[in-house]
Amino acid sequence: MAKQPNKQDPETTGHSWDGIEEFNNPLPRWWLWTFYATIFWGIIYTIAYPAWPLVNKATAGLLGYSTRAEVANDIQSFADANAEIEAKLAAADLTTVSDDPELQSYARNAGAAVFRTNCSQCHGSGAAGSKGYPNLLDDDWLWGGDIEAIAHTVRHGIRNETDEAHYSQMPAFGEILSDEEIAQAVAYVQKLSGQDADAALAAAGETVFLDNCAACHMEDGTGDRAQGAPNLTDAIWLYGGDEATLTETITNSRFGVMPAWGPRLSDAEVNAVAAYVHQLGGGE
Repeated sequence: MAKQPNKQDPETTGHSWDGIEEFNNPLPRWWLWTFYATIFWGIIYTIAYPAWPLVNKATAGLLGYSTRAEVANDIQSFADANAEIEAKLAAADLTTVSDDPELQSYARNAGAAVFRTNCSQCHGSGAAGSKGYPNLLDDDWLWGGDIEAIAHTVRHGIRNETDEAHYSQMPAFGEILSDEEIAQAVAYVQKLSGQDADAALAAAGETVFLDNCAACHMEDGTGDRAQGAPNLTDAIWLYGGDEATLTETITNSRFGVMPAWGPRLSDAEVNAVAAYVHQLGGGE
């Protein structure tokens, strides 16, 4: 049975659900005008600013505002502010950067930003490296760890397609030596680095090493930076120094590649990141 209307109740809309009628209570006028104003503002905004997506871009808006342009302007303003010291760093003799405290401070801070953006993906955020990616904090370097050598490595890379890149290639001795000879060489290398190794295998491995490995790693196993041949007598390993990893390395070789950053970074950025890496603790 429908509810009998109270004389003080407002008019109803005429709708009824299960005997329940809906009062006709209009929204307050201030609320309606506010709502209409937001609609009007929205229309004006989409006309004035970029808004409507099209096939490959959005409407530009009558005011021509662009967040990309705003960011570009901010970047350019910082570039303009640093232009003088950037030019100074680009032209600097890297061996004397530390003599200029202002330039050295700028190089380290700028280099840290370049490193985090471009280098940390391989060498880690703290530059400690990982398997296959060198630790930049120690004093064990291929191709040299002085600041100029570091800058050259950053600029030209390692084993890439550029002419100035550092290049070396270890043969895959699995195609040259027998499994027994590889096992002997592994034992000898372990002995060189102070690890426990089968004495008989290591003794035979010395001959294998001298005949096949000493040309690059030197007769005493200390390596040759000029060739990018690592020192095998310490406990620092790029891929690992255990028996299984050494067997894999000798059998199939390694061929890590570092890109040439010279075409991607400015001279100032290359010098900055070289200065940053050099001062991390392992620079010579």
